[in-house]
Amino acid sequence: QVQLVESGGGLVQAGGSLRLSCAASGRTFSIYAMGWFRQAPGKEREFVAVITWSGGNTYYADSVKGRFTFSRDNAKNTVYLQMNSLKPEDTAVYYCAAQLRPGHVYDYWGQGTQVTVSS
Repeated sequence: QVQLVESGGGLVQAGGSLRLSCAASGRTFSIYAMGWFRQAPGKEREFVAVITWSGGNTYYADSVKGRFTFSRDNAKNTVYLQMNSLKPEDTAVYYCAAQLRPGHVYDYWGQGTQVTVSS
């Protein structure tokens, strides 16, 4: 089992920044990659970014590329999503998730943290 706890959400004006954190516990040695997803009201959940747990390789959705940075601190079993130049359309509940095998579904999910960007 892997437990994930997100933090760092909040209210920010357009153009501002926030940093989300996701702390992992439990069988973290089994994690292959960590992902961030988001879900806006009335919309389906969408992929934001992914990072491999050991190599730190990242991949971003086009909508956030150049504005968001995904990083990890393996010593703390924590990943971070630095979000800059935020836009109102970034408003959503953000979830982190853990993937145990490449190409597999995400096996574990956090409870989510709300990000609201005002115009």
